[in-house]
Formats: sequence, C-alpha cells, structure tokens
Amino acid sequence: MSTTSDPVDPQVKAFIQKIASEGIHHAVGGLSDMVGENLTAAEPRISFVPLLEIPYQVGGPENEVVGIYLRAIGDLPGQFMLIMPYIKALEMIDMILGEPRGTTTELEGMGRSALAEVGNLTGAYFLNALAAATNRTTTLTPPAVMFDMVGAILNIIVAGALDIVENVVVIGTNIQQGNREVQADFWYVPDIQALQAFNDLSQ
Repeated sequence: MSTTSDPVDPQVKAFIQKIASEGIHHAVGGLSDMVGENLTAAEPRISFVPLLEIPYQVGGPENEVVGIYLRAIGDLPGQFMLIMPYIKALEMIDMILGEPRGTTTELEGMGRSALAEVGNLTGAYFLNALAAATNRTTTLTPPAVMFDMVGAILNIIVAGALDIVENVVVIGTNIQQGNREVQADFWYVPDIQALQAFNDLSQ
C-alpha cells in the first residue's frame, strides 16, 4: 500500500514535535490578537495513526464533524486538516469569539470564518516551520470549512494519499480561554516529496 516509509523515525518524530509545538503556540497567539482574548494551548501530543482509522478517532464514519481543510503545494506537498465533532466546533467558536457556551448553535457567518482562521493560522505556522527547517518552500491553499459525516470528509484525504502513506501525523492539543477549553486534533498527511524531506533528516 505504501510506496515509501512513513516518518516514524525517533529523530523525525522529535523534529515534528518541536515544529508542532512552535506552530500551535504561534497560531494561538495570532488568534488571541485577532479576537482580543487571551487564548493558550496545551503542549501538543504527537502520534501516528493509520489513515483508515481516522473516522474512529472522532466517533465513527457516520459521526457529523466539521473539517477545516488546507492543501500544501510546493516542495512539501500534503494535506492539513482540523477535524472536530460538530458540537465541539460550536464550543470552539464560542470560546474564541468570547461568547458564553451555547451561544453558537449553527455553523455559519462569523463562526465559520473563525474556524477557517484557526485552521489557516495553525497550518501556516506548522508548514512554514517545516519548510524553513528542511530548506524547502511551500504554499497553502485557502481553508475550506466542511460539515459532513467524517467518512465523507475522509474520502477527500484518502483519494490522494492512500497509495503514498499508511499513517498520518496527529497533532492533539487543548485550546484554552480562562477556565474553558476545547480539544483540537490536527491531521497532517504528507505527500511523497515531504516524506522524503523528513526521512533525509534521519540520515
């Protein structure tokens, strides 16, 4: 199934952990400035999960989720997505907009834009840091916010990745504002050129 080895070398994993930590904290700092609220993030947890197990990480293939999807192009092509259960996505909107829990009941307007910016900032900081560390260049497509069953969203990722990788990088963190927090899981699926760049680090 895989045409090259996945980046699970300990040195590569440590590298991704460092980049993810920097990316998450920079992104949350950017969100704090954007919304005028002091947001923080827990130290990211890095794991490698089989691609086809993604649905079961968020409640099963028929569970309704929100996905914020970005595509990286250039020297480090790949896919980056924030996937959250629908209710958790609404909670995150309330938190980053400084609204009481339960204020947002539908995914629309300003809330959709806020989630797009969460995905955009996090993806940009993470992938730009990867590019700088590997002496490559990359560009992100604009974020797309989707609301569907997780199986349908997974099809978007699988269509371009199943013959390249077996595992995806999962970056888990908790975004906090005061005594409120929402878990956020970011999924990074590198293409073959990106995998080669990571494997070069362990040589």
